[in-house]
Amino acid sequence: MPSTTLTLIGKPDCHLCDVAHEIVDAVVAEMPDAVADRIEIVEQSINDDPALFEKWWEKIPVVLIDGELHAHWRVSAERLREALQKKAGAQ
Repeated sequence: MPSTTLTLIGKPDCHLCDVAHEIVDAVVAEMPDAVADRIEIVEQSINDDPALFEKWWEKIPVVLIDGELHAHWRVSAERLREALQKKAGAQ
C-alpha cells in the first residue's frame, strides 16, 4: 500500500519535464523494493487543469512529495533520493 505520493507536474513536449520524469523513474527504480512499493507516482499536466496551470506554469517541471514542493525546473537525483529515503525512514 503506497504511503508516499510523488507528484510530477509538467506538460507534453517539455524537455525539462522529460528529464525530470527520467530522474524520478531512475531514483524510484534504485530504491529497495520495500521502499519503492510504498511510493505512488502521479503525473499531472498543466494543460489539463487551469488551477495547476495558474500555479505552476512558470516552474514546470514540479515535483511534490506528499503535496509539498520538493523541486521545480531542475530535479536532482541525489536530493530526490535523500528525500524519499527520509520519508521511508519516518514511516
